[in-house]
Amino acid sequence: MRIQDIARLAKVSPATVSRVFSHHPNIRQEVRERVMSVATAHGYRPRLSAKQRNVVLILPSDQIYPIRNCLEMAMLALTTELPRRGLRIEVLPQDNLDRLDSIQFCGAVAIGAEPDDFTTWPSRFALPLVLVDRDAPKGCRNVYSVRSDEVQGMDLAIGHMHERGCRKIGCIVHGESGKGNADARRAAIIRALKKRDLPAHDAMIHLSADDNYVEIIGKLLRQGIDAIFCPGGNAGIVTAYALSLFNKRVPDEISVIASEHKQYSRYATPSQTTITQDHEALARTVADIIESSLKNAPADEQYILPYQLISRDSVRH
Repeated sequence: MRIQDIARLAKVSPATVSRVFSHHPNIRQEVRERVMSVATAHGYRPRLSAKQRNVVLILPSDQIYPIRNCLEMAMLALTTELPRRGLRIEVLPQDNLDRLDSIQFCGAVAIGAEPDDFTTWPSRFALPLVLVDRDAPKGCRNVYSVRSDEVQGMDLAIGHMHERGCRKIGCIVHGESGKGNADARRAAIIRALKKRDLPAHDAMIHLSADDNYVEIIGKLLRQGIDAIFCPGGNAGIVTAYALSLFNKRVPDEISVIASEHKQYSRYATPSQTTITQDHEALARTVADIIESSLKNAPADEQYILPYQLISRDSVRH
């Protein structure tokens, strides 16, 4: 199918179709949606201009803690990799997405967003949207997912502790059920514990926000744990504080693995063993997806990257 065919079916001029696909700001939303509807129905994939190289980074509107550290690490990698490819960056808060209708860009990257926030993307834009650390909504054309392998990451941490003699591992997953990656991580932890015949009942595995960690760690200590795995958020900081309140020595009495916190983990006493996403590989994959669209080349809908483990001093040897 050609642009002329799209124009005929959408009852507009070929020039208007071209402006829609180049995301020209002076196009009425009704016209934009009509052209996009025809293009989507016929599986048409527009070719983007190589000169149109602005990438929009969509970030949470509020200062979201404790996940802000994760956002900053992803941002650092993206703001290094994208300019290296000749791609310019514009940062946009999620509560100002209407601005997308008035700027030209060749792709967008959403960090820390939920998939349901972008279900209308295919009807608005003929451009790629990459969701970082979230799955793409099913059936959403031009929406891609680049995420870390939660099953592999949770298994990596539990396996590291098990290899070093930990036999009763308490786990606190930051977050709440139904949001983010909390449920996926909890399920993966249960799987990793059962794989090694370690206790995996509810009293050993919790979901929590930071303000509940001290209480939960007290309960875990009464269960006789010899290790704590606490992925997500600022859990490493909070866990270290909680264990100090209970006069527990790390790693002599309790081994600890947390998620990497670039401003804390290596400087803690003792320094914390962590799991971390490969942010550089994430940024390269995001850039590859956007460049594929510029070349009108196909890209996979989902990319899953392995976690890495940084071994330090908080797990007994």
